[in-house]
Amino acid sequence: MRKATIITTSIVGGVVAVALIAGSSFAVGAKVGHIANTAGFSQSGHSLEQSDRTMGDESPSWKTDRDGRGGHGSDHSETGEISGLDGGTLTGEQEATLSLMAEEEKVAHDLYIEFGDLYGDKVFGNIANAESNHLSAVQTLLERYELTDPTVGQAVGEFDSESMQELYDSLLAQGSESRDGAYEAARTVEKTDIRDLAAAADDATAPDVIVVYERLLAASEKHLTAFGG
Repeated sequence: MRKATIITTSIVGGVVAVALIAGSSFAVGAKVGHIANTAGFSQSGHSLEQSDRTMGDESPSWKTDRDGRGGHGSDHSETGEISGLDGGTLTGEQEATLSLMAEEEKVAHDLYIEFGDLYGDKVFGNIANAESNHLSAVQTLLERYELTDPTVGQAVGEFDSESMQELYDSLLAQGSESRDGAYEAARTVEKTDIRDLAAAADDATAPDVIVVYERLLAASEKHLTAFGG
């Protein structure tokens, strides 16, 4: 399937894969802007940047520092934001992609938990918290579309799909060798997320799914910067 190929390419292609994102992200941004406006998200009253705060991510005034901190948003639930967006229908491939996105968010969360325990750098704990909120947003979509959540009942470091398990295991091994290795592994995670979210948003047709993907994409770009990317 297309999305499985994306994951493989992300791991093997590295930086080359990321270089392909710029044009796709621009097109996705325009697509999401239109949907956000028609769903009642005005640029002045409730822009996509402003709604990022509900996911536990940094505000638009976010500044990079070694802790990965910046202006933190409110504790409002992302579920409330999604409930205000129109739903749609998903193809079989789009359903598989949504499930995969849940596992990708869990990969990031679980790795950053492990690296935070190993090295004590606050950036890992702070961004792990954000990834937990991102996973909750995807889980809300899975519930809305009555899809099985592949992350339910999975312990830290355990994944339903073989590709995500292999990705996690390889990056955990890399990051366990040194602090520099952990930061490099984190950058790989975020680059993989950026590539896959951009492709997923470009392929999606349901308004609520597109908006969530776009917001996760923007967050991953910030996280990549926090990890030195």
